Order: sequence, then C-alpha cells, then structure tokens
Amino acid sequence: MSEMLGLRGLTKAYNRGKPGEVAVLRGATLSVAAGEVVALVAPSGAGKSTLLHIAGLLDTPDAGVVEIGGAAMGGLGDRARTEARRRDVGFIYQFHHLLPEFTALENVVLPQLANGTPRRAAEARARDLLERVGVGARAGHRPAALSGGEQQRVAFCRALANGPRLLLADEPTGNLDPGTSDQVFGVLMDLVRHTGLSALIATHNLDLAARMDRVVRLEAGRVV
Repeated sequence: MSEMLGLRGLTKAYNRGKPGEVAVLRGATLSVAAGEVVALVAPSGAGKSTLLHIAGLLDTPDAGVVEIGGAAMGGLGDRARTEARRRDVGFIYQFHHLLPEFTALENVVLPQLANGTPRRAAEARARDLLERVGVGARAGHRPAALSGGEQQRVAFCRALANGPRLLLADEPTGNLDPGTSDQVFGVLMDLVRHTGLSALIATHNLDLAARMDRVVRLEAGRVV
C-alpha cells in the first residue's frame, strides 16, 4: 500500500537556544498509508498539535522530513507550501473556527473559490457535502444559529471542500458532549471512508481511537 504521509525524524523546540527551551518533538517518525485512518493519542502538552501542524504544513520542523504523496515538502517556498496545503490537506480543529458572518453554505464555498473553483460548482459541492453529513437543511444558517454538533459537521465539510488527499484532525469532537461526540465522529468516519481519504486524527478518547485502523501514541517527543 502506498504511503500518503511520511514524517521522518522530526524535531521541534520552542525558545530554541534560550533559557527555558522546550523540546516538543525528539525524532518523531510516522507513516500513514493511502486510505488509512490513524489515531494519534497523547496527553495534553505532549506535542500532538505541533506534530499535526508540521504534517499539515502550518509549521516547519527544526529538523526532519515531511512527505505528502511521496513528495518532500521541506524545500518548498511559502507560496508553494500554501498551494500544497490548499490542494492536498484538509484540517479540522477542536473548535470549528467557522466564519461567523457567513452561512454554513458560504463557509464551505469560500475555500473552493480561493482554490479557483467556479462559484456554481463550489455551491453544488458544498450542498452535497452538507446533505451528506445531515445539515443540508441548515445551509442558509450562520454558525450562531447552529448547535455545536452542527457547527463541527460544517467544519468537516469545509475541510473536505477542495478534495484533499490527507485529512488532519486535532481533537475534532473534543468540545462536544459524549453523546454528540460519538454521533459526530461517526459522521466524520463515514465521510473519510466514503472519500477514501488518508487521515491522522488526534483524540483523547480511546473508544473513538479504537474505531480507527491503527493507534499510535506520542510519548517523550516520539511516536510509538
């Protein structure tokens, strides 16, 4: 099976070379195959958000290699990194970060327009995604009029709007109550399986982690 995400020997420290330097990643290595869904579990402060941000090209490591779809990302300039991130990576945060002044539909349309998709096609894809996760009837509502679970479903659609090959999620249901969390996570897994995405999903919830293909743990800056 081909590799979609390859992280090799990643190191990352904050306040590097200064008093109070904090080494977060210490040679972290991880591979995610095409179509594989991997759970990343770790206690708070262990560095999983840092690892995801580096994997998603939102941050750079001090050392190590990031490959997406077999292509090394380390030598890219800022513009090329932005294009690769927009094209290949979908990112879901614990808090949805929807734009409050726009409707659910518009929140899913906007990243497509930024990627050059014609508006009519962008709206059609947005409506299809929203219907698929059960919030099609809420497409015209702004985030403040949606429940927490509905907001996170819209965030899932936004992350998948441009058809990425790799999905990264940082505690995607962590701010929801247990019942809603389980339901919304099921929606996310259905979406991932339907689209054949590779996914790396950070979660504290071991029950949710067990529903994925494989579980890895971040300990002392390394993936085990």
